[in-house]
Amino acid sequence: MDMKSKADMRTALHHMIEPLEPYFSPGHTRLWLGSSNSYCGKDIGGLEAFSRILWGLVPLLAGGGMSSQNESIRRKILDGIRNGTNPQHEEYWGDVKYTDQRLVEMAVFGLALSLAPSVFWDPLTTEEKHNLVHWLSQINHNELPPNNWHFFRVLVNIGLESVGQPSDADKLRESLELIESLYVGDGWYSDDNRAFQRDYYISFAFHFYGLIYSVLMKEKDPERSAVYVKRARQFSHDFMYWFSEDGSALPFGRSLTYRFAQVSFWCAMAFAGVDDDYDYGVMKGLVMRHLRWWLERDIFSPEGLLTIGYAYANLNMAESYNAPGSPYWALKSFLVLALPDEHPFWQAEEKPLPKLQSRSIQKHAGMILCHDDNHHHVYALTSGQLSYTEHSHNEAKYAKFAYSNRFGFSVPKGMYGLSYGAFDSMLALSEQDGYYRGRRECELVEWQNEVLYSRWRPWRDVTIDTWLVPINGQWHVRIHRIETNRPLASAEGGFAIPQGTAEAWGTSEMIDLIGNRRTDDVTSEPNTNIIHSGSNRIPTLRGELEAGIHWYGAAVFASVDGEATQQWREQAPVLIKDQGVWQIQFKGTLVASITGTS
Repeated sequence: MDMKSKADMRTALHHMIEPLEPYFSPGHTRLWLGSSNSYCGKDIGGLEAFSRILWGLVPLLAGGGMSSQNESIRRKILDGIRNGTNPQHEEYWGDVKYTDQRLVEMAVFGLALSLAPSVFWDPLTTEEKHNLVHWLSQINHNELPPNNWHFFRVLVNIGLESVGQPSDADKLRESLELIESLYVGDGWYSDDNRAFQRDYYISFAFHFYGLIYSVLMKEKDPERSAVYVKRARQFSHDFMYWFSEDGSALPFGRSLTYRFAQVSFWCAMAFAGVDDDYDYGVMKGLVMRHLRWWLERDIFSPEGLLTIGYAYANLNMAESYNAPGSPYWALKSFLVLALPDEHPFWQAEEKPLPKLQSRSIQKHAGMILCHDDNHHHVYALTSGQLSYTEHSHNEAKYAKFAYSNRFGFSVPKGMYGLSYGAFDSMLALSEQDGYYRGRRECELVEWQNEVLYSRWRPWRDVTIDTWLVPINGQWHVRIHRIETNRPLASAEGGFAIPQGTAEAWGTSEMIDLIGNRRTDDVTSEPNTNIIHSGSNRIPTLRGELEAGIHWYGAAVFASVDGEATQQWREQAPVLIKDQGVWQIQFKGTLVASITGTS
């Protein structure tokens, strides 16, 4: 499918929502899209699916994109709102309580009242309006977790006020103050002050909603609106590095099943008219290439429904809160459909990524983002992040040493063995019994110039110091100092390569820089890598450790450039020990020096 114009985006949205029609409940209040479940149960999961398609429909209708093709869905949605908010109806959405998923889904109704009241408000009777207001107002009578959820209350209250209904100024202020407490500087937020977590929720939650706020509240709250715009501009300079020239983005963290919501930040930037640092041509190119990349992936069921997964249907990597309708939060990226046809975003010609540096040090995220010369391969070295909420595969999604747009990362399918553990970009250790542990939580993280250092303990009596050293867009070096009171077996993986496609996809290799490990290949189980569904080859360095202090050094090569791949070993970094200091050299130049207790 072409994805170059507003008409193309409208068509793409139609193709995504048209297959949903047979799945409405009799009262049109829910969508039953699958047999899998989430922590909130199937009933609320049905409401979630209903609400999330509004992230696409509301901008479509606000931007004058209604057509006869969408009329049937529009009528069902309006019927669903009438029935779902009616306490007397058998399909009533129900009363909500603390951390209830229904609080999440209320946000888009606030957006609907703000952007398209002629569709979602004016057709309702007086009683139906009362029911909708009463149901939404519950968000002002329930506590919210101290994270991005407070923006849901903000959007609901803005929506209520926009149609002349009572809002709660005190609760609105409380939520805005809580959001302010989560700001950490330079455009970055924390999604929870109890954890070091900097994932896509910073872009498709905090900044996405903040930029919408800046548009809806520009006259009533100009100061805060300007602050939100300023922060988004600051953040954009870091976030640009998360994207590749082919449109793909860096997979990292939880909620990856929201897929092309990854680009919704740039859609919100265009929606808010923020084109100072990156013009509309750059943003349009980012958005369109990203959507084209996703539409080439196998992410739809045979019936045309978005599946749970990342680059393919994959429940193995899903979160406990991913119901069958959860992936439709991806429709946030259709916010630009609210812009009129004559808007500069639609008139602009697509531009490539701006010229970026080979690396970006992002200290608020504990990351070093690296690009190759053509911006085709993007990888991140990372330390320190972890979501303390027990989401699925936390360690794999936050604590690996490296993440890549091309090679993805893997999540385990079992506890025993390297094949089931799928330890790409990780140092895994076992008590020589086949059960492996990798890095989870870092007790110390430091920046040593442009080297990222961490200390972590897989067991109480095993301490590992790790240094991650970027070299260029194809190489990075890992140094580990391991102090153990027990014998251990070790396996350190590079990036995962789909079997049988190395030449077409790229190459990943590892070199032992100290000479105390052997080279091996681990074949991972199918459906462990989030991008490649088949088995993957994970280049691995393996060794055995007696009780004591040991050093490991590895040079990791990853390239999507066939020509560079042919001579990769001749260009490898080297590691030299000089008077207790490890010196990393590349092409005869000193890159970094690592000092640790011998």
